[in-house]
Amino acid sequence: MLKGIPPVLSPELLKTLCEMGHSDRLVIADGNFPSESIGKNAKVIRCDGHGVPEILKAVLCVFPLDTYVEHPVTLMEVVEGDPVETPVWDVYKSEIHAADGREGNIVQNIDRFKFYEEARNAYCIIVTSETALYGNIMLQKGVVV
Repeated sequence: MLKGIPPVLSPELLKTLCEMGHSDRLVIADGNFPSESIGKNAKVIRCDGHGVPEILKAVLCVFPLDTYVEHPVTLMEVVEGDPVETPVWDVYKSEIHAADGREGNIVQNIDRFKFYEEARNAYCIIVTSETALYGNIMLQKGVVV
């Protein structure tokens, strides 16, 4: 255990977050995300028993968001006609604003298959037990100043 580090961040996850450089991407995936097939070229870290909001909040304690791009945070857009509500996105945006504090909207939504395509280039995919549909979130790392 370390002082000031959320206990949900395992040694493996902390090491991986530290290894990531500016502009590297991290996906925090819901339980339905095809993490192993999408993450063939990424580090896949399991955080079973935890939801995305809990992992997101902990990651944002140590992970700077990129300030050189307009939208360092990406959500998977709901497929047109899919009758799914996404209240978890409000939780994500609240955590992001609390950690980052930037004015304006730094979160973008992209098409499901474009999200998969971009996730294939992620440095790391964190697998959670999140049950919320469209609960995936991608973060682009910034620099510590």
